[in-house]
Order: sequence, then C-alpha cells, then structure tokens
Amino acid sequence: MTPAIKICGLTTTHTLDAALAEGAAFVGAVVFPKSPRHISPSDAGVLFERAKGRAKIVAVVVDPDDALLEEIGRTLRPDFVQLHGRETPDRAQAVRALTRAGVIKALSIREPRDLDAAAQWEPHVDHLMFDAKPPEGSALPGGVGHSFDWSLLAGRAFGKPWFLAGGLDPDNVAEALAVTGAPMADVSSGVESAPGVKDAARIAAFLQAVRRS
Repeated sequence: MTPAIKICGLTTTHTLDAALAEGAAFVGAVVFPKSPRHISPSDAGVLFERAKGRAKIVAVVVDPDDALLEEIGRTLRPDFVQLHGRETPDRAQAVRALTRAGVIKALSIREPRDLDAAAQWEPHVDHLMFDAKPPEGSALPGGVGHSFDWSLLAGRAFGKPWFLAGGLDPDNVAEALAVTGAPMADVSSGVESAPGVKDAARIAAFLQAVRRS
C-alpha cells in the first residue's frame, strides 16, 4: 500500500492546491511564530477551507496554551493537532477537548532509546511521528532539514500508526520508506526553495516519488 503523505507548513493557495492535486492525505498549518512557516489560526482557517473533504487538516503547535488551542479549534477546525514541543501525555486529553480534533505527537529521535517514549504516548494519541532531533541550540523543534538513522525503525512495530519525518525530500524519500517501512511520511523543508517557501514542483516530485516507491 502506498504510504500516506503529509505536506506540512503550507501557507499559500498555490502550494496547497499542488499538494491536494497530487494526492496528499494530510496538509499541515504551522501555528508557531518562531517558524518561517508560521500562519495565524484565522488565516489558516481561510486557506485550508479548500482542503476540507479532500485531505486531513493538521494544526502543528509547540507547547500551546489553552487559548491558542481554543482559537485553532474555532477558526481552523483541524482534523488533527500535532504536538511538537515538550507536551506530556496527560496534555493530550485537554488538546482533544479544546480543539475537538485528534492528536499526533512528534517525538525527536537521535538514538535507539529515544524511541522508548512511543510507549508512553500510544494510549493517548491517534498517530505518532518520528522526527530528527534538532541541533543543539536550535529555536525550532523540527523542519530544519535534518534526518536521523532510518535503520533505527527497521522492523519496529508500534501500537499506533506513525509518520516518518526529518530531512525527507524527493530524492531520498523512496529509500527512507524502504528502510523503515513507514506507513506515513511527513515533509516540510524538503519541498521548499527557501526556508518557509514551498515549491509546487518539489511537492509534486515528492508525491510522485512516493507513488513510485
């Protein structure tokens, strides 16, 4: 079965339409001011309206407070909220209640023991995401174009469906999927021409590479 793909950090109709046209299963809005891909909940609500019924909408947040979650739930109405900070498993239930959305938890991976956190989160979330641990001192928890050792995931099974993320691009995604057996994958910086600037041609190339894999 072809892995389901999430194109994250979309901010324009042109690139969102490119993702939808090529069959992205998930499309993501990053609501985090420190990110070059940041979009406000109100602007995201307008933009992602065109994705309703065509792809699952994901709001990506980093240690969000209740007020932000309520605003996201009210204006964007996402299918999922992706937690990309230092949230705790107990926080997942509040996220569901405040947004009326499912929950994805991104875990930062560098070495085998980093995967142990998956077991703590599985009872509380709909999906897991394994992303590369950012460099020391980075202001961003992801989306920096780094990958991790994919062989860490080879032959591993988890209790919830999971995404592979971190450093994927049109040239390496087929290999990454082959090594990990990932059922889903997430890309952001790997389909950009500059930080925060999505490239419709690279989005198309990425999704086509997945279909050929």
